[in-house]
Amino acid sequence: MKMILIQLVTAWFMTGVIWTVQVVHYPLFAQVGLEEFQTYEALHTKWITYVVAAPMLVELFLAGFWLIQDDRRIPKWMPYAGALLVGIIWFATFAFSVHYHNQLMRGFRQDSWSGLVTTNWIRTACWTARGILLVYALDRVWRWEASSKALTSPGSSQNIQETAGE
Repeated sequence: MKMILIQLVTAWFMTGVIWTVQVVHYPLFAQVGLEEFQTYEALHTKWITYVVAAPMLVELFLAGFWLIQDDRRIPKWMPYAGALLVGIIWFATFAFSVHYHNQLMRGFRQDSWSGLVTTNWIRTACWTARGILLVYALDRVWRWEASSKALTSPGSSQNIQETAGE
């Protein structure tokens, strides 16, 4: 359960970051001004890396680890779906976001900025879906554990049958 909980926290942290970047930060790129933009982009890239690098690496590691665990409490498709979403996020990051940020480092270009904003919806959707998936996974674990406790609590029918044979 701890692994799912840590994944849930990192996924929702990144979901909050990506939605803020998508609807606030990236749209403001077009308002910076041509003379200041290169400095702004360089600082953005440097500082956002400090915010997202560790959670993204934790998420990548735990998504991989989740694949090799055999957890009866959740459907087998969940870890695969979670890993697929992380894979898409990493692919989109390096195939699109890094590409467009590298172009923007040379100065503001409308087509690069538009490409960045458009393709970032992939990461926004995937992190949101991953967060929802992990809420569902944690709910399944909690329900499993609650039902297991109910079956083995004093006075349950399972305990009555076990003590009846003594």
